[in-house]
Amino acid sequence: MIPGNTRRTAGQEAEAYALRHLQKHGLQLITQNWSCKRGELDLVMLDGDTVVFVEVRYRRHAGWGGALESVDARKQEKLTLAAQWFLQRESKWADSPCRFDVVAINGDPGNGPALNWLQNAFDS
Repeated sequence: MIPGNTRRTAGQEAEAYALRHLQKHGLQLITQNWSCKRGELDLVMLDGDTVVFVEVRYRRHAGWGGALESVDARKQEKLTLAAQWFLQRESKWADSPCRFDVVAINGDPGNGPALNWLQNAFDS
């Protein structure tokens, strides 16, 4: 990432980095940045027959906590509601198994940041 880039640009770079990583592992993109009145889904992907709702979290510095820790119960609830809306509006996927993954990226996406892909992230 180039110093002076906006937070939005950094987020877009992190999403692109996460997308490439997931595609290398065989997931296929259904849609990106899908939004509704309940929120936004960063990536919606297909892993075999499973629809995967992927939240990409990026933190350049861990001073305020790491990327993974930023997906709290409130954020999980918002993502769940947005996913329900997605499945209602995109009925093609309504009967598919689903899961929520988090891709947490800490550091600079342009300089080989640490990527942590947590599958089934909302399971206890």
